[in-house]
Amino acid sequence: MDYEKLGFKSGIEIHQQLETTKLFCDCPSLVNDSSKPNIEVVRRLRPVAGETGEIDVAARHEKEKNRYYVYEACDSSSCLVELDEEPPHNVNKEALEIALEVALLLNARIVDEIQFMRKTVVDGSNVSGFQRTALVAADGYINTSKGKVGIPIICLEEEAAKKIEDNNDYVKYRLDRLGVALIEIGTDASIKDAEHAKEVASLLGMILRSTGKVKRGLGTIRQDVNVSIKGGARVEIKGFQDLRSIPKVIEYEVNRQLAEIKKGKKLQPEVRKAEPDFSTSFLRPMPGASRMYPETDVDVIKVSKEMLAKIKLPELLTEKMDRLKKKYGINEALAKELVSHDYFEEFVSKYDRIKPQQIAHILINVPKDIKSRLKTDISGLKKGHFEEVLEHLAKANITKDAVVDVLNDIIRGIKIDLSKFKPVSVEDIEKEVKELINKKPGLNPGAYMGILMSKFKGKIDGQKIMGLVK
Repeated sequence: MDYEKLGFKSGIEIHQQLETTKLFCDCPSLVNDSSKPNIEVVRRLRPVAGETGEIDVAARHEKEKNRYYVYEACDSSSCLVELDEEPPHNVNKEALEIALEVALLLNARIVDEIQFMRKTVVDGSNVSGFQRTALVAADGYINTSKGKVGIPIICLEEEAAKKIEDNNDYVKYRLDRLGVALIEIGTDASIKDAEHAKEVASLLGMILRSTGKVKRGLGTIRQDVNVSIKGGARVEIKGFQDLRSIPKVIEYEVNRQLAEIKKGKKLQPEVRKAEPDFSTSFLRPMPGASRMYPETDVDVIKVSKEMLAKIKLPELLTEKMDRLKKKYGINEALAKELVSHDYFEEFVSKYDRIKPQQIAHILINVPKDIKSRLKTDISGLKKGHFEEVLEHLAKANITKDAVVDVLNDIIRGIKIDLSKFKPVSVEDIEKEVKELINKKPGLNPGAYMGILMSKFKGKIDGQKIMGLVK
């Protein structure tokens, strides 16, 4: 597909939940609160005119559906602020600092004053009928393999409620997610093609994760992709969960617009949903500027030099990966996974008798082996579990071949019987090897290894046994 010839234009919006309390109250951001709902309210929402004096077209579209909304909540994760029965509290300072940190990482210009606005939303996802959002920075950029991509807007806003039921008469939402602090990053339209869009989304995700202050897991980050071609119209595609699907959905959308243009249809700007088969479906008309108006319940925040001076920028994950590879002689696959382990370098310093590559293997590969081969649930693995194993390894209480079994016992809460794993001397093994070869001459080295490992597994390094056999 010749994207340049097609007049292809594309930009991305990233929405990332922050790991802190909610934006305008002290409720914890439990986006999947497992408590049983003990609050339920029913509402109808009506659109209001924005600053332009007009009602937004997308808001009017939702109103015409004439549905009511049911909200269920748990008092463990929601309060009167989410129910729109109490004014918002002061903005979450930690969330604001994270947004400023991300803005600096994106080379953006921080605004002098942060003014929250109300964005009309009457699909029921916000109990109040609007979403609070504020511009934090502008004029940023990232460098990509295909040139610089501009970041004209970086916003701090509140997350919407979570839809759990949808039918013709009403929509039901859960409020545990409503009000969670969210950062929105919007690029300009300089993305060159479908694969470039995926690269840009990946880079932005990496920068956000580098802060160590964003939520992880399914649904905590969302990408919206804007697409247009010559003779078509700008379409905003929502609902991406997997970066790998971005190129396929973009290609489908370009082909869809080409087919409509060929039929002589005049396309209108609209919002569409990315479907599992990479097609898109109509959601609503494209919203405009008329949905915005000032938020009068939240103070304007003046950004001072002192506020910015307190922010310490983190090492980007890509930079950390390169450093780990060079400094500790770790391969790229291990280094890529190690960047999320804050205590790897702490362990390297503390357990200097163990090679860094071995520590990396224990942190990354051993848990995978325990999960896949021994079928043990590793979700409860903690730093202390690794420390216990490394302590035994450093003191030569166990061999490196015993690490899997020892860690598996620790996870399962079984008291470690070190006598099972006590290393045996090379002299003792050498005696066993000679006796075995005399008793069963003519076997290949692998056969001897199998017999010896069944007896001494975990008590001596397998490579040493093979050396003796040979």
